[in-house]
Amino acid sequence: MTIPSAEGFLQASSCLPCTAEEERELVDALTREAEENVKDGDLRYLVSQSWWMEWQRYVGLVSCDENGTEQLPQATTRPGQIDNSKLVSAETISGNEEPELQRTLIDGKDYTLVPQQVWRKLFQWYKGGPEIPRKVIFDSPTHKAYIVDVYPLCLKLIDGREYSEQNIRISRKAKIHELYLVVCSLMSVEQSEIVIWDYYQRSKSKKLTNLNETLEEAQINMDQEILLEMKLDESSSGFSSRSTNNELALIPLGPSTSSLSIAGGPTISNGFSSGIGSSFSQDNSFSPLLKDSADGYNSFSNGTKDDTHGLSGLHNLGNTCFMNSAIQSLVHTPPLVEYFLEDYTREINTENPLGLQGELAVAFGELLRKLWSSGRTSVAPRAFKAKLSRFAPQFSGYNQHDSQELLAFLLDGLHEDLNRVKKKPYIEAKDADGRPDDEFAEECWNNHKARNDSIIVDKFQGQYKSTLVCPVCNKISVTFDPFMYLSLPLPSTVTRMITVTVFSGTGDAFPMPFTVTVQKNGNCRDLTKALADVCCLKSSDALLLAEVYERRIYRYLTNPIEGLHNIKDEDILVAYRLPIGHEKHMRLEILHRRADRCAAEPQFNINRKLIGCPFVTCIPNDSTGKSDIYAAVSAVLAPFVRAKAHGPDVSAVKLNGNGPSLDGIVLTDNGATCEEGLSTSTGDDHAVDEHVPFQLSMTDEKGSVRNAIDADSNRGLGIVIRVLMDWSDREHEMYNIDYMDELPEVFKHGFLSKKTRQEAVNLFSCLDAFLKEEPLGPDDMWYCPGCKEHRQASKKLDLWRLPEILVVHLKRFSYSRYMKNKLDTFVNFPIHDLNMSKYVKQMSRGDRQPMYELYAVINHYGGLGGGHYSAYAKLVEEDNWYHFDDSHVSSVNEDAIRTSAAYVLFYRRVRGSCTVSNGVPVDIEMVDSLET
Repeated sequence: MTIPSAEGFLQASSCLPCTAEEERELVDALTREAEENVKDGDLRYLVSQSWWMEWQRYVGLVSCDENGTEQLPQATTRPGQIDNSKLVSAETISGNEEPELQRTLIDGKDYTLVPQQVWRKLFQWYKGGPEIPRKVIFDSPTHKAYIVDVYPLCLKLIDGREYSEQNIRISRKAKIHELYLVVCSLMSVEQSEIVIWDYYQRSKSKKLTNLNETLEEAQINMDQEILLEMKLDESSSGFSSRSTNNELALIPLGPSTSSLSIAGGPTISNGFSSGIGSSFSQDNSFSPLLKDSADGYNSFSNGTKDDTHGLSGLHNLGNTCFMNSAIQSLVHTPPLVEYFLEDYTREINTENPLGLQGELAVAFGELLRKLWSSGRTSVAPRAFKAKLSRFAPQFSGYNQHDSQELLAFLLDGLHEDLNRVKKKPYIEAKDADGRPDDEFAEECWNNHKARNDSIIVDKFQGQYKSTLVCPVCNKISVTFDPFMYLSLPLPSTVTRMITVTVFSGTGDAFPMPFTVTVQKNGNCRDLTKALADVCCLKSSDALLLAEVYERRIYRYLTNPIEGLHNIKDEDILVAYRLPIGHEKHMRLEILHRRADRCAAEPQFNINRKLIGCPFVTCIPNDSTGKSDIYAAVSAVLAPFVRAKAHGPDVSAVKLNGNGPSLDGIVLTDNGATCEEGLSTSTGDDHAVDEHVPFQLSMTDEKGSVRNAIDADSNRGLGIVIRVLMDWSDREHEMYNIDYMDELPEVFKHGFLSKKTRQEAVNLFSCLDAFLKEEPLGPDDMWYCPGCKEHRQASKKLDLWRLPEILVVHLKRFSYSRYMKNKLDTFVNFPIHDLNMSKYVKQMSRGDRQPMYELYAVINHYGGLGGGHYSAYAKLVEEDNWYHFDDSHVSSVNEDAIRTSAAYVLFYRRVRGSCTVSNGVPVDIEMVDSLET
């Protein structure tokens, strides 16, 4: 069947295979089938996220956001061809027609993955491209969990015979023998005649001889070199007999000249290292002095003091700046440095099923020791990345990730590998039962320590108090839970101007647009309050907010805590001024439609004839007859009456001091005359009684149906009555619709825009926002033991016990409707003397104040797609700060640490001499405001 809205995309003779609804149902069915029967080696195809969103709008898919589920405004036109051009670069891998994928893509933001059958259908319907298939890989054979190899390994194959180079692409889960097959086929050689070397940083690390090992297990990384060498005698191999295990004597290969920049950072290759590496193989020993030759580490000391210790950089292995910044922050944490430089192997837990039998802890310990060895040679953390990928498979591969998320998984993995509790006891959770907070908190902490006891718990974990209050029965529930870090929301930094047109629901004023200034991260309650102030709302009135879309009410904004980030600048907002308590009455919604004088039209075109803006008023629940509806409509239309309509020739309208009255409306005996000629299909609007002031009919929320109004009662389903008012020449002569025809958008760029003032934001205001009482979201309901039902309770957090190492995560990444955003807010945080006594509850008179000092910062620069991570870290013994940007390490002044890129802050408790008192020290560098 042919869809009229497809005009312009198809030839006149074309016929679409499916309607929008059929496309949606077919794609949904194919997706479900693919997910239920997924197997290793299946294909998933990348589709541009922008095109995918257009298709979703066209077929009317439901979109879920952080505040629940809502319907996307359905697009009226069919999307064009699939356009994946922004996902790929112009260059291609040699010998492969498949385009090269851009390196900074993010799933859900730049692309979405669809099963092969879905791609085939989409391509059949829309054409376009290019086609970008990727294989499904099972991470664990025992669990039905899989990943998609979006970024397969791109390796540089160096032929030792001719010194030529070419790129090959292969899955990181491929076996070594598969690599040999690819190389043999490409180079036209026999497998028995060659050997392939791990040639990382142009240095021969090890032979790839374990054919059953995967490339990931062999620590082969993105964009690194591998070396093809013939198994011939040395005199004819092309290499000198003086070739060592680490470098080629006769091939003067310098450092990589690749200009590829990963995630906006420096190039991956950072120079040639000729350090002497160990040649003995790895084993499963837990000795912290185990030498991993594959990482190309230099020899190191056992932690003896040196002028340059702790200043080694980390190679970027392909989008691993997020990992490098987290590692540098941890390896400069004084308690961890002291712990891992000593003999920590006695605490390794090889029996914990939640850990990696100590492998992650050993890999981290070895990495820390090498970074703290003498010298400033950068280190390639390949072995550590391989271990981390096993513990947290989501960080395998070469996508950009969140440094804070990796930090959380890393701390958790180290804890499980170093947990001193070999067999965790079963402990039944108990309620407080009226016991004092001190007693119950101590019991909860002891129960936690009985199952979790490690250096991570000792140094990084604190305890907070969570209080839930039922909004119905006021039942209070108190729990005490451990925390590893604090994720603090960022208060508003830039105010936002929002324009709302206020309509009178009683007909005593013209509609008037008001522009108010509210907090960017405020809610609908804040907007309503600002509007009430600026329009001088009476104490007996209330405002009902609504969004208007295509001349009808799209939704009412009745949830007071709904975030304003859901409102876009191009939206149209209105507010209806109604009496307080209007929620208890019937809501009357009035839509406007231009009257037709022609023959019947197709049904789908009816909603295109809507004009103006809907009116909303309220009527008593027992007054829903025709005369009541006409009286209410007349009342709200009163401000729009033209001057000439007051003459004696217009008997339909009579004004008094209180606005239009029902006495001024002339109706027939039973109202039947008003409905003559009404039809849901003909649209014969001219058959109207001359004594009726306007023509009304019952309709739906889209204004697409027209039914007669009953004389006695028109109570329908729900609390809304919708009527459609037809506007003929007579109505236009009587009323001036110009006041409601073109409404302003929420914000018009360039109109009333000015440089905004950035409000003061510091770490303390972030803490206040984190600890503020707030209601739970509708998707996070609490089961109240008093009501025996799920309730949207209010929640209050309090810090009860603070750790020695306080990790603070600033929530810079926000997730609004249909998009993700990054907040580049400058947060002023103290470097010295962070006094937390105001926020911690477990303090008695005479206790020392919890004072903290900053020692590390993880920074994030740029946006979500092309961002880059680095770290500032302080060498505590030297009292000097350094900037760790992958393999580049440089000195930095302390006053340069505070930037708008700060993402994760690391504080350590310092031993102060002051005790709890009324006076709270304040960092003199903390300012109250910041002008931009």
